[in-house]
Amino acid sequence: MVPEINYWAVLLATLSTMVVGAVWYAPKVFGDAWMRLARVERGGSAVAPLVVTLVVSFLSAWVLAGAAYIAWQFYGGSFLWASVATAVFLWVGFTAARLVTHDAFERRPAALTAMNLAHELVTFLVMALIIGAWAPAGV
Repeated sequence: MVPEINYWAVLLATLSTMVVGAVWYAPKVFGDAWMRLARVERGGSAVAPLVVTLVVSFLSAWVLAGAAYIAWQFYGGSFLWASVATAVFLWVGFTAARLVTHDAFERRPAALTAMNLAHELVTFLVMALIIGAWAPAGV
């Protein structure tokens, strides 16, 4: 079975990650605290990280859309809730689990890990809401 994917929803979900990141990492939100905890200094070009972010965000949105469709086919019910549940399961099983392991070995501050985990959860939930609300044709 090949999952049906609404690529417009995937593209919008991809762009939503940039909006979430811009708000999340704004200096008056979590930006200053994140920079301090991550030991990141202002300056330098952000072009390369932004391009990388767009590429991996597209891949994440595409995988989420496909996995949500498969989950919806298997469990039935609402495509929106299938998308949200899939996003949470993927976040817990892959993003959170790997980030916690990675940060533990790098001995990063727990507050930084928590901040990054929360950002990723919000990012995945926003993507899931977009993908789930704008389901493929026939869903």
